[in-house]
Amino acid sequence: MNGRKVFEKISALGYGAALFFDEVNMHYISGFFSTDGFLLVSKEETALVIDSRYFEAASRAKADGLLFEDVNLYLLDRSTFRILGEMFEKQGITNVCFDSERTTVAREKALSEFFPSVKFEGVSDICGEFRRVKTAREVENIRAAQRITDKAFLHVLNFIRPGVTEKEVAAELEYAMRKNGADGFAFETIAVSGKNSSLPHGVPSDTVLTENAFLTMDFGARYNGYCSDMTRTVVLGKADEKTKHIYETVLEAQKRGIAAAKAGVDGASVDAAARDYINACGYEGKFGHSLGHSLGLEIHESPRFSSRSTDIFVPGNIMTVEPGIYIEGFGGCRIEDMVLITENGCENLTNSPKELIEL
Repeated sequence: MNGRKVFEKISALGYGAALFFDEVNMHYISGFFSTDGFLLVSKEETALVIDSRYFEAASRAKADGLLFEDVNLYLLDRSTFRILGEMFEKQGITNVCFDSERTTVAREKALSEFFPSVKFEGVSDICGEFRRVKTAREVENIRAAQRITDKAFLHVLNFIRPGVTEKEVAAELEYAMRKNGADGFAFETIAVSGKNSSLPHGVPSDTVLTENAFLTMDFGARYNGYCSDMTRTVVLGKADEKTKHIYETVLEAQKRGIAAAKAGVDGASVDAAARDYINACGYEGKFGHSLGHSLGLEIHESPRFSSRSTDIFVPGNIMTVEPGIYIEGFGGCRIEDMVLITENGCENLTNSPKELIEL
């Protein structure tokens, strides 16, 4: 139960409760997503206080066993401060911490002014250390999100053809993810073609797909709030030798990165396994971003694979491995899988083909 882990941590720091207002930590601790209300973790319970828009859905989720066992639901039918005051008084809470990275200065000021007898202090990233290592429940949600993403890729291969625009490819990917069970999208879908594909985070436009050139698609689904993330680069038409060499270089670099990813290694070493190969193949300076990041309830989480990362990886970390080569005026290629770190290596959660596809 995530609430109990949080309480064990904050009580060791001398706090009687932890207060959350942000939707990410509220979801992580309770198992339920809402965009309003608050969550209070105390010795007695994890109290999720939400308004009438979410209360019935949360009650159903609790009845179905989808909320953690320590979570009790309360209707936000009065002011937040009035309900908080009653909880503080009932449980004798006099010192409360909040996540300093996700709580505004204005909120902190209002709490301190309304409750002068309660001490409020910020603690940095209260849930961060727990969220780095995914539980079996989280892994299954991410697996499900990736299965949806894989299906969307296979679907869009039959949609891509001359005359189609980048926006239409992005829309088709999103339609396929929704159709296959996605709750939503992990991030704004990327579909960029030809010269536009040199933009790692390019925005799909009304540009018609460039024939005999790269089409890079970076997309992901949400399932029960958890993200997937995958990139595939294909060629509409036929690839010339330069295009093939770039693709084969990225693919081999990704394979080397995946082979290096395992428990006990640091993020810089994994990044170097891919980056050094790209540099040796004549593309130094053409791979500008880090090799990968963790993900879960958010698309970018810690730890990371990067040239400056000192993170040491442990079983249960889920990471992306996404090398790329980007050449202004020509185009770019990125290939991205998600892997689950294990004791002896990693398990690839992405099942879409990644040999060069010419359509």
